[in-house]
Amino acid sequence: MKESMKIVREFYNQSVEVEWNRIDGRPEFLLTCRMLDRYIKSGDKVLDIGGGPGRYTFYLAEKGCDVTLFDLSEENINYAKNRSADLDLPIETVCGDAREVDKHINEQYDHVLLMGPLYHLLEESDRVMTVNAALKLLKPGGMLFAVFISMNGGLVFMLREAPEQFAEPHEERFLVPLVEGKNFGGTAFTEAFFINQHNVLPFMEQFNLKKLHLFGQEGILAPNEENFMQQTPEVKEALLSISEKLYEKPEYLSWAEHLVYVGRKL
Repeated sequence: MKESMKIVREFYNQSVEVEWNRIDGRPEFLLTCRMLDRYIKSGDKVLDIGGGPGRYTFYLAEKGCDVTLFDLSEENINYAKNRSADLDLPIETVCGDAREVDKHINEQYDHVLLMGPLYHLLEESDRVMTVNAALKLLKPGGMLFAVFISMNGGLVFMLREAPEQFAEPHEERFLVPLVEGKNFGGTAFTEAFFINQHNVLPFMEQFNLKKLHLFGQEGILAPNEENFMQQTPEVKEALLSISEKLYEKPEYLSWAEHLVYVGRKL
């Protein structure tokens, strides 16, 4: 295992509860579930690669899906196993590296979620390997949901959470490629890869997929997420509704921190 993956694994081993709670009730989770619900139905067989402690795994299991959680972090897998037992909600769990998921699992799935690994793999060859490994486990006609952190997402986060970072000289390593329209791979919250939004589709076009959607995972709500969390249920619903109407429009992709590619295997 590469040193960068050891760093990522340890990061998630140390932040299981934080990761479980991170998206609870937030636009990232709520809007993504709306997209999942368009295609995933009760009884479908789903593989959640890099699903952390299993937010989407359990959402889909509660919906009646047959779900397998595959993750790099042993502690994430242990958390999911314990939660599965506590809820009496069966899920399968496998611990391993997403680049080699096809060596750990040999079943075929109706849908594959790849909502994590692609933004921790610094080398393009590793990202290609991971998508190809996922596609080997996806049935023809099945759906792949692949998530990227965008360069704009890094900018949104810094403006919202840490504006003082713009004055720190070492942040030039991120700000220079941001200005130049390039990608960034290196140390951030852990070892992470940020992609220029215009590079997502060219990257995904090399695979045997028909593109159905590219949307901003938080819609237009990432810059004001905490304000969203303080609203009444009625206002939250209105904000989620307008976000869902806008989140595929190219001019609003830059408002989100994460971009989701949805494709059907040919």
